[in-house]
Amino acid sequence: MTKNKENIFDLDLFKRLFTYTKPYRKVFYGVLISVILIAGLSISVPYILKIAIDNNIKLQKEDGFLFYIILMIGMLLLETVFQFLFTFYAAWLGQSVVKDIRVKLFNHMLKFKMKYYDTSSVGALITRAVTDMERIADIFGQGLFMIARDTAVMLAIATVMLFTNIKLSLIVFVTMPIVLYATRVFQRYMKKAFEQVRAEVSNLNSFVQERVTGMKILQLFTREATEYKNFKAINERHKKGWLKTIWYNSIFFPIADFLSSITSGLVAYVGGLMVVLYATASVSELFMFIMLIPKLFRPLRQIADKFNTLQMGMVAAKRVFKIIDTNSQIDDLGTLEVSQFNGDITFKNVRFSYVDDEDVLKDVSFSVKAAQTVAIVGATGAGKSTIINLLNRFYQINSGSICIDNIDITTVRLASLRNHIAVVLQDVFLFADTILNNITLNNPKITEAQVIQAAQDIGLHDFIMSLPNGYHYNVKERGVMLSSGQRQLISFLRAYVTNPSILVLDEATSSVDSYSEQLIQTATDKITKDRTSIVIAHRLATVQKADQIIVMDAGEIVEIGTHDELLRKKNGYYRNLYEVQFLKAEVA
Repeated sequence: MTKNKENIFDLDLFKRLFTYTKPYRKVFYGVLISVILIAGLSISVPYILKIAIDNNIKLQKEDGFLFYIILMIGMLLLETVFQFLFTFYAAWLGQSVVKDIRVKLFNHMLKFKMKYYDTSSVGALITRAVTDMERIADIFGQGLFMIARDTAVMLAIATVMLFTNIKLSLIVFVTMPIVLYATRVFQRYMKKAFEQVRAEVSNLNSFVQERVTGMKILQLFTREATEYKNFKAINERHKKGWLKTIWYNSIFFPIADFLSSITSGLVAYVGGLMVVLYATASVSELFMFIMLIPKLFRPLRQIADKFNTLQMGMVAAKRVFKIIDTNSQIDDLGTLEVSQFNGDITFKNVRFSYVDDEDVLKDVSFSVKAAQTVAIVGATGAGKSTIINLLNRFYQINSGSICIDNIDITTVRLASLRNHIAVVLQDVFLFADTILNNITLNNPKITEAQVIQAAQDIGLHDFIMSLPNGYHYNVKERGVMLSSGQRQLISFLRAYVTNPSILVLDEATSSVDSYSEQLIQTATDKITKDRTSIVIAHRLATVQKADQIIVMDAGEIVEIGTHDELLRKKNGYYRNLYEVQFLKAEVA
């Protein structure tokens, strides 16, 4: 079956989903066996009642009647037990499959390039990993097996009807094509409706996630009324998407109920004539047919309902597999495992662009010797942070080479490379967890004692112990319980405790209070000692102490030298920058 939006059912997608049931084959086959048993048990009570009418009620004979009643109760109990087992294990299978898919999805997302996240909606990704996953679970728990059960029940009922009385069966079956056609049309429109619903759910999640994250900005610039209107518009589209599915349900299900009632009425009327006037049917047969008709039409009605669930799950699965099929990983083809780097860094003729044909770095070349501290300065957008991103291989360079200790970093395994590079960013991200876990990032190789010793080494122990519960203080989401300076201190300790070969400070000392700045400066002096360090900063003290300063402008290196050497260049870029910015900072 081709993958066409007009198709009600994507067979290829369905087969792919089924590959995830392989570890749970026993449960899968057990559920299928339950389907067969439930189908048989569903017709047992009406059929036993028919026998009881023929053998006892019609003949006014009491002998054996109690046996039929007990047998019917036994069949009902068995049907209840198998319905329970079927429902539980179908849902269990769905959750087990989704657990595996969710783990695979998250593991895949962990390896994406930063470029993927630069262009993707966080809200949409959350929808795929959470909401869409539950819809996939419903494919097994509420969709596929339910449809299989209802289909089996219908086939069993239809078979019994045909073998019991063909004429009454034809009366029942004459309305079936109408219901089947209505069901097919209903399914086609519901698929389109559910695709729209999933899109609107994703948009709604993205909007809410962004606004909640940026609530401070909205309130600072008094944008509450505007965002309220925008939210109302998005929510209205979401409501209309769902109302479309409700509209289709409102049309289909009353039609199915109406046809079921008409069929029951026709069977009662025609069957009554056959019993009274023509003797071509028995009372027991008529009684059994009237009992079976709702059992026949109810599964058909439920099949349509469960097909809705199946459609939503298939749409969700299509979206999830689209992410899983996305090839946006950095090629980790390196085989080298490095135990330690000396720290010599070489960029040679490196060109890079985030967007095609728009170079951010233009033929950049420079060298850093082991244990040197190198400062990179330049205007915003000059390419300073890009150098750090490329050193960590968050992005793939267009041309040129980057080497550490004369080893091309593409030949080193990504994990090994990044284990030896620690980065302290200006915008520190902390998780809703303790200070200790935010420092170790749950690395079992880093003990609490090591963290405490590292904090004492760089002068942060007293600051941490001043907080409630010390190292076990929960900083809440994104570290909101700490000031920006305190978060920066935690990030310094997080970098230091890993004992990296190369340390990167990406404007890590900007926008902090004077007390935190003193602690950070002390920490900086300590953790950069005897370690290759790259500092992107506007702070004069850090730049002045650097062994080498690289000055960048518009993606190119325009000057390289020490602080004193660069100041001696008349009309030099760095000297102008110093006079405009750093000298003012000193005066202030």
